Amino acid sequence: MGVPTVTTSFDAPALLANVRAWGAELGFARIGVAGIDLSSDESRFVDWLREGFHGEMAYMSRHGLKRSRPAELVPGTVSCLSARMDYWPSGAADAGEVLADAGAAYISRYALGRDYHRLMRLRLQKLCDKIAAAIGPFGHRAFVDSAPVLEKALARNAGLGWIGKHTNLIDRNSGSYFFLGEIYVDVELPSDTASTAHCGTCSACIPACPTGAIVAPYRLDARRCISYLTIELKGEIPVELRRAMGNRIYGCDDCQLVCPWNKFARPAAEKAFAVRHGLDRAALAALFGWSEQEFLQKTEGSAIRRIGHERWLRNIAVALGNAAGSAAVIGALRSRENDASPLVREHVRWALAEHAARDAAAASS
Repeated sequence: MGVPTVTTSFDAPALLANVRAWGAELGFARIGVAGIDLSSDESRFVDWLREGFHGEMAYMSRHGLKRSRPAELVPGTVSCLSARMDYWPSGAADAGEVLADAGAAYISRYALGRDYHRLMRLRLQKLCDKIAAAIGPFGHRAFVDSAPVLEKALARNAGLGWIGKHTNLIDRNSGSYFFLGEIYVDVELPSDTASTAHCGTCSACIPACPTGAIVAPYRLDARRCISYLTIELKGEIPVELRRAMGNRIYGCDDCQLVCPWNKFARPAAEKAFAVRHGLDRAALAALFGWSEQEFLQKTEGSAIRRIGHERWLRNIAVALGNAAGSAAVIGALRSRENDASPLVREHVRWALAEHAARDAAAASS
């Protein structure tokens, strides 16, 4: 980004008021401003990496300390605009009911509609264009999970919410079902007051985690997190964690579903986040029958596509192993016993062995 490029003076508070108004017009629920000092968060992040809690997510450590030092990532940065966009899809099947139906596939509610990355980046760029039209050219760079950024710490400092015991950001007026995006800028804007924590004595999220990934308040071992296991992990899912995954085939919402603050969550105003292809309560056996072509077609424009067909089948095989042993479930698993993918075959074998063991136990009881 280099040295500041704005050559004319401007009224920073007035600009910020306009930025918030423009942000609302672009679909953002809230815009805040933070400074770039993340020194206290940096030590916690380094400790988290040292513990190996990031698992196979090598990108978390690849850029050294640039993640916690915005001016090293983008030289010239002096302020960060943090933006929030709500995602809970209006009209989606009740999450609790889907989780209780072992024959249905549970997909994290953020992924039921269109992928937020491109949509938010385009909106953030439009916001930058409006700022440039008001003050002239300025140095900036927008991010939506696209670079090493401590987005939750910046959002907290920008007053958008506090980091809860489950490590997600929570806003006391709207819960935690929202996406975050950032714009690093080379113009100094008045910073908002950082949010204070309001979890209090509540720790409902910790025992709610099916795999025990929240190892302590504010500490998440991603290697045990179902979102990591179903999305980030490329190889075999650890056998000892498979039963606890239940019917969750892409991500997990459990720690947020039990959070009392989400009683204030509002459905997304953005129509692009509406449910597509009935994925809010689809049958596991039906999804397991998708060919790669069907998978690519029905996940076009969706965050789900990033895992690819092979991991999609891997995840569903585990869920089918946890489902009741109906003819449809067993038939679906048998149909892929000889799948071309060794990864899929291994998880199918495990799932069939689970059903065989349960049948044997039932017969001997």
